[in-house]
Amino acid sequence: MIDETHDPQRRSWVESADGHEDFPIQNLPLGIFSPDDEEPRIGTAIGDHILDLRAISHLLPATLARALSGRTLNELLEYAPAERRSLRQRLSMLLSDRRHEASLRPHLHEARRCSLHVPARIGDYTDFYVGIHHATNIGKLLRPDTPLLPNYKWIPIGYHGRASSIRVSGDRVVRPVGQRRLPDSERPLFGPSTRLDFELELGLWIGSGNRLGEPVAIGDAPRHMAGLSLLNDWSARDFQAWEYQPLGPFLSKNFHTTISPWIVTMEALAPFRTPQAQRPDGDPHPLPYLWDDADQANGAFAIELEVGMRSPEMRNRGLAPHRLSLSDARTMYWTAAQMIAHHTVNGCNLNAGDLLGTGTLSAASPTGLGSLMEMTLAGGAPIRLPTGEERSFLQDGDEISIGGKARADGFVPIGFGPCRAEVSAAKVGLWEAVSRANSPMDHAGSPSSL
Repeated sequence: MIDETHDPQRRSWVESADGHEDFPIQNLPLGIFSPDDEEPRIGTAIGDHILDLRAISHLLPATLARALSGRTLNELLEYAPAERRSLRQRLSMLLSDRRHEASLRPHLHEARRCSLHVPARIGDYTDFYVGIHHATNIGKLLRPDTPLLPNYKWIPIGYHGRASSIRVSGDRVVRPVGQRRLPDSERPLFGPSTRLDFELELGLWIGSGNRLGEPVAIGDAPRHMAGLSLLNDWSARDFQAWEYQPLGPFLSKNFHTTISPWIVTMEALAPFRTPQAQRPDGDPHPLPYLWDDADQANGAFAIELEVGMRSPEMRNRGLAPHRLSLSDARTMYWTAAQMIAHHTVNGCNLNAGDLLGTGTLSAASPTGLGSLMEMTLAGGAPIRLPTGEERSFLQDGDEISIGGKARADGFVPIGFGPCRAEVSAAKVGLWEAVSRANSPMDHAGSPSSL
């Protein structure tokens, strides 16, 4: 629902909020932060500051007091959308009315002086594959004659990922070690991945869950959605090619997933809901449990997505990140509601704080690709950076940053905050010991061998 909190004329007494790139008063995302190395608590981002919600809980709806005292957002996410909306309305009023400045100012913390944390205790993480342009591009590289398998346009494809290795923006990604096999070799090699990649995604946070055995009807799915974050599902393409048949990704995906630290709530995103893209002529009509007219009319998101990259040499020269891609969330072939309906149709129970990845959201154009695998045609056509350096896949020290901006005519744009991580060298002690003991194993798996 669009209400006074989305009013483009509303201003905040927090000086940095008006016109802020990500966090004007029209956003008010939720997250977990630690001010000055104190214990984690719930906050909302406003301009260049974070407001401590635990400290001002006496000014907020009384029914939320217990949830606001926690060290994660799980209990707050469980509340009905109407109650989260009442919290948003109250915060918007407090931060726009100067009469409350004196009581709130002591509980504002400079964001640059705070540590940010994964916002919820993630019980389960599921990664979908709803970016049809990415699926088609990867399919063409692997199966030129049949890029999309027959099931793609009938069901939202997904796999269960690893929640334990999801990390917040800024945490380094350690290059994974594992098995890969060269095309002309009968036995695999062992060592660090030489084809490390990123994936441009959104993460959907689950609010209230469902009971085991009780599916979520697609028309009810919105009340189970809490909000969105940016997501980078790092991928070791060489490991993936060797391991993915017959059960799909495993070690190629579970070593690290980066998310932005703020949950941009569904209430904040209300003005940026947009019709789902029409299916091309000839595509099958989804089965009834996956179809809802209201969802088709309003189930997509008008969110621009951007990927930037900086090499160590670029940082040394003080260069800004080089844009690799500009894509859009409207490229999703299946909506968020369809993802939830399919995930639960067999009776699977979702819980508050669970995270669903969309899969890579590439645009149809070459300037909007969401992974190096696509950009470089599986490594065969390296990209060139402003320094003259080339990349087929990521090298140690490379930094990937993802940005997101929700835009709609007549409304103030809102953002997601950073989703950034730098690649660190593999921890070589164990794999080198194994390699020395097994002479057929690979000793040249470092990024310098690319």
